[in-house]
Amino acid sequence: MNGWLKKGRVMRRYDLTAEMYDMRYAEEQAAKIRAGLKHVKIEKDERVLDVGCGTGILFNYFLDKRNLIVGLDISKKTLLQAKQHIREKKIVNVHLVQADADNMPFGGNAFSKVFAITVLQNSPDPTKTLTEIKRVGIGNAVFVVSGLKSIFRKPAFIRMLRTTHLKTVAFEENDLKCYVAVCTDADADKQPYYGEAEW
Repeated sequence: MNGWLKKGRVMRRYDLTAEMYDMRYAEEQAAKIRAGLKHVKIEKDERVLDVGCGTGILFNYFLDKRNLIVGLDISKKTLLQAKQHIREKKIVNVHLVQADADNMPFGGNAFSKVFAITVLQNSPDPTKTLTEIKRVGIGNAVFVVSGLKSIFRKPAFIRMLRTTHLKTVAFEENDLKCYVAVCTDADADKQPYYGEAEW
């Protein structure tokens, strides 16, 4: 399927389900986020990007922190839900951007923490999407990436992370519908990259 055609379908699907998304998926999304955050320390004043932010469930974990948070999504209607969520929870320092995850409107080395939860299965080319996600992270950035088990077999998901030179430092899968990988940029290490151990 043509990449833009798939993206158009994804955008329409999320636009149609935006108002009921949290009712259907908030608990599942929160479980993935918590699985990643077990291995990630967010410092004050860090710049955090949520690629495919949807209705803004990740923002709940930044209520007491002084961080710049950017939520990016291709669906306008889910971003409207995220905007409402931000108002209701009185979350500050959140900026919402409607854009394609494969062509983000940010310079390189912009974010120290990048979350991509429930993004790759919607991408026509997940490796290209991961490459773009990696591009916007600063050298020592931490990336939290999920891959739906019904779409990605575990070896293929791990291989995709390696292909984009993401070094897995933690991996969660128990009691989740997704794999959740916490990664760093292997190219930022001044050492040769040989890939992670087999999981």
